[in-house]
Amino acid sequence: MSLASLKEAVFEANLALVDHGLVIFTWGNVSAIDRQQGLVAIKPSGVPYSTMKSDDMVILDLEGKVVEGSLKPSSDTPTHLELYRSFDTIGSVAHTHSTYAAAWSQSCRDLPITGTTHADYFSQDIPCTRDMTEEEIAGEFELNTGKVIVETFVERDINPAHVPAVLVKNHAPFIWGKDAHDCVHNCVVLEEICKMGAIADALNPEITMNKHLVRKHFNRKHGKNAYYGQK
Repeated sequence: MSLASLKEAVFEANLALVDHGLVIFTWGNVSAIDRQQGLVAIKPSGVPYSTMKSDDMVILDLEGKVVEGSLKPSSDTPTHLELYRSFDTIGSVAHTHSTYAAAWSQSCRDLPITGTTHADYFSQDIPCTRDMTEEEIAGEFELNTGKVIVETFVERDINPAHVPAVLVKNHAPFIWGKDAHDCVHNCVVLEEICKMGAIADALNPEITMNKHLVRKHFNRKHGKNAYYGQK
């Protein structure tokens, strides 16, 4: 993919977050990676969506060196880069403060899998990370946020391809996908299932879900014999 195409895809994905009502002011960002070139395009820091242009996207390598662009990259860039370095199946990362997903993050709870909409996209509960230490917060905070996310998936043996989102404790979600379009799609789904989960939890805090139903709904879209949709 050319760098111009990569920047355009990221630009459109960032605008899509606004279109879907997932971003207020500048509270969000999307990036995408070209794995062959080892380069990442990401939204510039604090630039209003209403004035942002495709050429404003910043290109960096996986160590954070700016390769192209005159603006500062998103302050969340070190988190994005840590996810790309650690999860080699992902092609795009987003961060939002969408209301229900941020509320679940601030509740400091995993989002339990209690419905088929959740199971269609995520194979299990969406994890909430642990508290960050004083040293992690005072140090390279955004990088350490990424490291804590990765630690959560490693320690819980969660496949990031099957659970493409995380709730950062007291903060908000990070979401990823195969490409920028898929990533935005997962952002929309996450917000909706967090909303459903909050309502369901209020109605019945003891709700559970049949594990066979979870497996069926996930595998019919993502399993080796998936049959949902057109060929």
